[in-house]
Amino acid sequence: MDPDRVLEGLDPEQTQVARALRGPVCVLAGAGTGKTRAITHRIAHAVASGVVAEQQVLAVTFTARAAGEMRGRLRTLGAPRVQARTFHSAALRQLSYFWADAVGGEKPTLIDSKIKAVAQAAHMVGLQPDRTGLRDLASEIEWAKVTQVRPTDYEKAVAKVGRETPTSSPQEVSRVFEAYEDLCRERNLLDFESMLELTAGMINADPGIAQKVRGQYRYFVVDEFQDVNPLQKLLLDAWLGDRDDLCVVGDPSQTIYSFAGATPGYLTGFAVGHPHATVVELVRDYRSTPQVVRVANHVISQARGTAAGSHLTLRAQRPDGPDPLYQEYDDEPAEATGVARKIRVLMDSGGVPASEIAVLVRTNSQSAAYEQALADEGVPFTVRGTARFFERPEIREAVHLLRGARHGAADDAGEELVSGVRHLLTQLGLTESAPEGRQARERWESLSALAQLAEDMVATAGNRVTMAHFLEELEARMATEHAPGFEGVTIASLHSAKGLEWDAVFMCGLHEGMMPIIYAETDEQIEEERRLFYVGVTRAREHLSMSWSLSRSPGGRRTRKPSRFLDGLRPASPTTGARRERRSNRVVRCRVCGVALTEAADRKLGRCADCPSTYDEALLERMRHWRRLTSRAQSVPAYVVFTDATLQAIAEQEPNSLEQLSTVSGVGAQKRGRYGEAVLALVRGADPEALVEAHTADMEDTTDD
Repeated sequence: MDPDRVLEGLDPEQTQVARALRGPVCVLAGAGTGKTRAITHRIAHAVASGVVAEQQVLAVTFTARAAGEMRGRLRTLGAPRVQARTFHSAALRQLSYFWADAVGGEKPTLIDSKIKAVAQAAHMVGLQPDRTGLRDLASEIEWAKVTQVRPTDYEKAVAKVGRETPTSSPQEVSRVFEAYEDLCRERNLLDFESMLELTAGMINADPGIAQKVRGQYRYFVVDEFQDVNPLQKLLLDAWLGDRDDLCVVGDPSQTIYSFAGATPGYLTGFAVGHPHATVVELVRDYRSTPQVVRVANHVISQARGTAAGSHLTLRAQRPDGPDPLYQEYDDEPAEATGVARKIRVLMDSGGVPASEIAVLVRTNSQSAAYEQALADEGVPFTVRGTARFFERPEIREAVHLLRGARHGAADDAGEELVSGVRHLLTQLGLTESAPEGRQARERWESLSALAQLAEDMVATAGNRVTMAHFLEELEARMATEHAPGFEGVTIASLHSAKGLEWDAVFMCGLHEGMMPIIYAETDEQIEEERRLFYVGVTRAREHLSMSWSLSRSPGGRRTRKPSRFLDGLRPASPTTGARRERRSNRVVRCRVCGVALTEAADRKLGRCADCPSTYDEALLERMRHWRRLTSRAQSVPAYVVFTDATLQAIAEQEPNSLEQLSTVSGVGAQKRGRYGEAVLALVRGADPEALVEAHTADMEDTTDD
């Protein structure tokens, strides 16, 4: 490719990055400024200019998804043989290749989760931590290993940096850590941290291996450099040797993993360590509207301490959009309900698809309330941060099943392929409509995503798509962790949202104690929470909504304060609309015993789960049958029509008018308009199949007209 053509379409700063063909180079890239575009064009420009051969480039990033995206862009730019990998992937490849010469003997078993080994190590030293305690211990061991702290030095190390150890005392962590290391040696187990350490040690200790590795890779690019920890830096230095052909890219304002050992110091101090480095700032924000960018700039401009003055001021490049929304609620259930209603309006009236909307929360424990509220509004959703897609048991089973069917279905193509894939997946639980319950629904959504992938491929390429093509696509996606998409609102923690973006973002639970989190006590910890808030804001392209609640439960004391990070942004007092919405979310009491109901499912039923109640079982069965038929006809999960709790509440209350039906929790205006007459007919004894058939016929007549 013509080197000059590679530079076409870049802005002046991106062009400066692409023209800086020799290291050291430091790119300070704000959110949404096109950093991946800049560095991939730099690599392609270097290859096209003859500065370096494709095979001699190693581009390193932190996630398989980001590495896959980088490889895809480089293929398009004419550099398909460039190696773009994560630190772990690159280290594993090198360690495996040189194992026989450098170490010898049987290769260890690589473990991707420490929980089981940590549990055994804890038992060996007389401890029986619960699941949360095990996760905390595993996190502490990971922190110690990436910061190069040995078990015998752990207590002194945490005291020196003022690190608090959750659940266990430093002495207990040290004992478990030492037992864990002994266990790994005895059973020939290797975790990710030891893999990086062994690879770096192997290169530094063996001149022959160092010569081969450094002869292979001469040109380095490291993305998200603000997230590099001391162990990764040790490996990077081993790769480099005494060379400096290195380009680092990052944003100090997006450093949100300090608790895990990452430090922005390697990025902010790069120019000090490399006095002749080329430093380029990318500040043109192509992602977000000026309204969103103003919020982001204000938030990060309030940084204090060592973070003050190191931030980039973004310059919006998009046209104006809507102003950000600030909403205060009386309690958490009211907040979840209010957010779900706004999302439904945004989808129905604003034309924003569910897949372009995200609900971001500080901790995973906040997710359940929003799952329930979205289900009540008939909004499909998916929860990010659970097991990676291709590591889920049902997906592993599905891929194994599809591989086994390769030969029998070799000639299937087009619609036959889609039918064949769906038929195979029914053996694992894929039904026409989604089941109730979070775990069952997540399994169904995973299988449904595979079936949808087959449909999408056929829709794009028609009858040319065969089972072999489908499996090739799956293999490629597995290699890059490129999961199929799901048409639903994303619920995610702020940490897991990093690197992603949506048209609309709802940041929820923004009260003191949650944002910043209650255990963020030092100035450094508060600043990390500020950066996390900043990351959440910069995920939004156009619509940004921020909300908080004054109490945890309905009727509780309204003593919470909005997050300090909202100071200077939100109105001084709630708007009239906010006050009106809070009044509408009144305390719901059990109609049997009169106790205030705090759980979403109890509020929906209108009574405590263990309070006695009678309902017409025949009516409940009719409504369930009608819901199955309706969800199938509309191609939506059953819970999107009505949840089990809502159906049971209707069966208990037996409303005889739309007004009475509207008092049932989970039946909002949208659902009342869509399903209200059918529900009332069911209460009166109507046949479910006749109702659905009549509705389908009406829809066809309307379409014909």
